[in-house]
Amino acid sequence: MGQTMMMMMIQTLTFWLSEHPSIVGFRWSHTQSWGSTWSFLFSSIALYLTLSLLLHLTLSLLLHNHSRPIPLGPIPAIHSLTMALISATIFAGTLLSAAAEIRDTRWLWLRGRSSRLRTPLQWLLCFPLGTRPSGRVFFWSYLYYLSRFLHMLRTLFAVVRRRRLSFCQLLNHSILTFVSFLWLEFSQSFQVLAILSATLAYAAVYGYRFWTALGLRGACFPFVITCQVALLGCNVACHVGVLTLHLMKGGCNGIGAWVLNSVLNAVILLLFLNFYVKMHLGKKKKKNVVGPGGPGPVGSGRFEPVVMSCLEGDHEVHEVRDKEL
Repeated sequence: MGQTMMMMMIQTLTFWLSEHPSIVGFRWSHTQSWGSTWSFLFSSIALYLTLSLLLHLTLSLLLHNHSRPIPLGPIPAIHSLTMALISATIFAGTLLSAAAEIRDTRWLWLRGRSSRLRTPLQWLLCFPLGTRPSGRVFFWSYLYYLSRFLHMLRTLFAVVRRRRLSFCQLLNHSILTFVSFLWLEFSQSFQVLAILSATLAYAAVYGYRFWTALGLRGACFPFVITCQVALLGCNVACHVGVLTLHLMKGGCNGIGAWVLNSVLNAVILLLFLNFYVKMHLGKKKKKNVVGPGGPGPVGSGRFEPVVMSCLEGDHEVHEVRDKEL
């Protein structure tokens, strides 16, 4: 009885995440898909940057003598729980949809020449030339694109709570939103694995934030940074795989957008490495320079200003560093 119920639940979940007519029949269209135009993309990013800057300037002017963080109540925790659930859903939907697409289209691969046969891994990294943005995986790619706008709320939370505006964070959110649009617009290769790795990391990170927001014990290591490092490492490996398959298998779809994607990802990687190096150099400096008042500049009893992070979880990084030091 229990096994039968479990099978029915799995079948129901599979239907709603990969076999529903709205998912199977999805088609990326400038006239039918909300937010699918270039004008919407650029105007929404411009609005995000403008609102963040205006909010930062307004709070800095009105509360310049108020140094304590502004409480937001349960709003950040609710946002973290919502984003964890959304990310987990997109991950499960993308995984099931990719498996269904591989099952349904495998016969097409066998019609080509033996030198161009595609294994499931090759398909995940390198879409065949002529692939159009329609079907299951592009439905979840579209939802991932829309979820990027919800990620932007983290910046507003950081500004309101601490009146800090990080250029790295603004650039990171803007680039990732732009890249997710490119995936759909040009049916870019590699996006399936990118979505799977990103949503898995986001589900873990936002779940962890919700956990700590409830007052429960956090990890004994910088959890958010660890997830970010793993995600960046996965992206680098996938980019190498795409380039290799493009050169050896006769071309991958959307390679022009992939080149731009690679450049933008390299920018994010450099920003992260810059932050990571500064964080550890600052930590080492604070340990070596100890004055009468304790760790920090000689003669002071306070820490140096922390380095702002371009990670979405910059506040968690600062809290971990303060505890460790």
